[in-house]
Amino acid sequence: MIVHLFDGTYELFRAWFGAPKARAGDREVGATRSFVRSFAFLLRSGTITHAGVAFDHVIESFRNDLFAGYKTGEGLDPELVAQFAMVERASEALGLVQWPMIEFEADDAIATAAARAHDDARVEQVRIVAVDKDMCQCVRGARVVVWDRFTNTVLDEAAVIAKHGVAPESIPDLLALVGDTADGIPGLTGWGKSSAAKLLSAYRHVEAIPDDPRAWTIAVRGADRLAASLRAGRDELALYKTLATLRRDCPIACDVDALAWRGPDRERLAALCAELDLPDDAVKL
Repeated sequence: MIVHLFDGTYELFRAWFGAPKARAGDREVGATRSFVRSFAFLLRSGTITHAGVAFDHVIESFRNDLFAGYKTGEGLDPELVAQFAMVERASEALGLVQWPMIEFEADDAIATAAARAHDDARVEQVRIVAVDKDMCQCVRGARVVVWDRFTNTVLDEAAVIAKHGVAPESIPDLLALVGDTADGIPGLTGWGKSSAAKLLSAYRHVEAIPDDPRAWTIAVRGADRLAASLRAGRDELALYKTLATLRRDCPIACDVDALAWRGPDRERLAALCAELDLPDDAVKL
């Protein structure tokens, strides 16, 4: 079997920026309508047999308690925020297992579910349906992969290395060194992706990189400057790596049997379509 794990928050944001706006009564519902149509199309294809959808029920998580600069929901359009609850209800009506995250993030739920599915011998492949580069840390060989369903691009372990210059296990280290603007992680001064990837290809993890550049086993331009930044920023680096490392211990129900798709809740789906002013033939399951 193939297990599909969706980032529902990404799906909502993509619909918000890419789908036509639409109103039902006095509410904006265009992104939710697009979400329902898109997932109904996937489910009709017959390729989805086991799946879960993770949502950031709130944008903030435990990481905001660790670092004040971490991403927040500040500045989001209220009409987008108002659809968070709607897409969660849509996912439930479609019959999909959903994980609305509060303390943890949607990415943590996906990482947890991917790790558990990987350990189930019945699972042929786990497909993480997301585009964030931090999800690449979950990749394991060709058995746990990242799939961009809109470009039909699959990243297995070899593809992650080719794209980012490091193995999946080193992705949190890479993001800690160079930063991740999407999540508000600043990284260390002077470190770029090329130099970080070269050193991590040799040392795997930031803790193993020597403070003294003369001990480095690989030549890197500006080694003295980078080493000085590394020495001065060890404490910050440890925090940034914690922020970039996805948790695999979320308290969610994600055993493979629970993820089996058994069809929609037709009563709820009909009610939702009426609420969204979707035509009856827009969602056929």
